[in-house]
Parts: sequence; structure tokens; C-alpha cells
Amino acid sequence: MVLNQVSIFSIVMYVLESLIIIIQSGLTVAVLFREWMNFQRLSPVEMILISLGTSHFCLQLASMIYNFGTFSRPVQVLWKISVIWEFMNILTFWLTSFLAVFYCAKVSSFTHPIFHWLKWKILKLIPWLILCTLIASCLSIIPSIVKYQIQNELITLDHLPRNSTLIVRLKMFEQRFSGPLKVIGFGIPFLVFLVAIILLTVSLVRHWGQMKEYNTNNSSMKAQSTVLRSLATFFVFFTSYFLTIVVSFIGTIFDKKSWFWVCEAVIYGLVCIHYTSLMMSNPTLKKVLKMQF
Repeated sequence: MVLNQVSIFSIVMYVLESLIIIIQSGLTVAVLFREWMNFQRLSPVEMILISLGTSHFCLQLASMIYNFGTFSRPVQVLWKISVIWEFMNILTFWLTSFLAVFYCAKVSSFTHPIFHWLKWKILKLIPWLILCTLIASCLSIIPSIVKYQIQNELITLDHLPRNSTLIVRLKMFEQRFSGPLKVIGFGIPFLVFLVAIILLTVSLVRHWGQMKEYNTNNSSMKAQSTVLRSLATFFVFFTSYFLTIVVSFIGTIFDKKSWFWVCEAVIYGLVCIHYTSLMMSNPTLKKVLKMQF
């Protein structure tokens, strides 16, 4: 495959972004694991962050092995790596959505009984929610496993006529069900994230308006506006990441071969920025980053 200048630049950016993400996720796991060893406890946010760090680390390794492995090997040989990538990606989406749910439950000022129950139960629910994310991610990759099994079956049936009933049915299932089920697997955790972020933003904006009405001191107003800007950044980059993933799955807007590396560089550039914002939101990680850099 001949690479043009845009593809070469995108590959360089992709490799740099991948190295940064691997360092970020490794540092997150190492720092929080040391915190757990020293104090024998982790906060709910740190439980989610250490899980996110592990999933990001495995996700990026799987991405690099698959993307560069396809240069020398057929895609069918590396389908298991592709499934691991998809599993880690969905797991990352679920963990990020539960992080948003946690902040919404703890910070929002809604008086509905559901929010009171969440505030009271959320600390105990986090380990169970992390376990649920693993189960949900396993269920979400079943369509992909079926898809690759179908593709392998089609290779073995290559001797049959192209209009064979079995081949037509297998291709129909792959085309009509695999893509939509993938989007659903990513879409459900994203919707959870979206609802949590919108509710949290509404609560903070309402609280900010109340402080403005009662002439609260400038430091509190400034802190509130900083939180709102952080939420906006968090929302924009995670939403962009989701939309880029969906577009790459659909693959009908552009030629996937010529724009593949550009798409990869954009996806993991967004991951890199999004993960940086997550690290800066945690006091322990922020302190370590300031000391080191």
C-alpha cells in the first residue's frame, strides 16, 4: 500500500498519541495503586479511574497491534485483537458514563427521591457498577464475534456459487445486524453519559444563577464557572470521540482506505485530550503531574 504525505503525517501523530495515552494510563494505574497500598483504600472516583487507566492501556496496545499488524497479516488473522479493542472501547464508554453518573449524584442539587437514594447508595454501588460494565461489555461484543465467525465461514465456503442461499443469508446477517448492534453497544453507555452530564449541567447552572442573584462572593462564582467550563470540555471531547467512532463503523461517508490513518489520528487525539482532562480532575493525579512536570 502506497502512503501519501497526509497518511504518513497521520501515522506519526497516531504513534505519538498512542505513546502519550499508554504513559498516561500507566501513570494513572501506578499512582492510584500506590495510593491504595499506602492507605488501603480508594475513593469511588479513584476506583473508576484505575479501571479506566487499565482499559485505556489495553485499548491502545490492541489498537497498535491491530493497525500495524494488518500491514503484514490478513485482517482475518487479527480478528481476536479487533474484538479485544472493541471490548476495551465499550468498557471505557461504560466507565466514563458511570463517572458522569457519580458526579451527577454527588454534586447535583435536585430534590427528587431518586437523587437522594443515589447520593446515599452511590458509594456502595461503584464496585458493583464496575462489575456490571464488564458484563455489559462482554455482551456487547457478541455481534462482532458472530460477524468474524461468519467471515471465516464465508472463506471456507468460497468454492460455492456466490448466489448460494447460505452465503446470501450469512452476508445479509453481517451487513444488516452487525453494524447496528455495534452502534447500539456504544450508544447505550453514551446516552447514560449524556443524561448525567445534562442533569449535572442544569443543576450547576441553576445553582450558579442562585449565587448570582444573592450576590455570592466572586471566588465561589469563579469556582462554579470553572466547573462548568470543565464539564463543557469533558462533554465536547467525549461526544466527538463517540461520533468519530460511529462514523468509522458506518464507513459510508468517506473512503476508509485513503482516510483510515487520518481517522485513527483524530480518534486517539480526542482520547488523549479527554483522558488528560480526567487526570487533571483528580487531586492525587494532578499533584503527581505537577511534581513530575
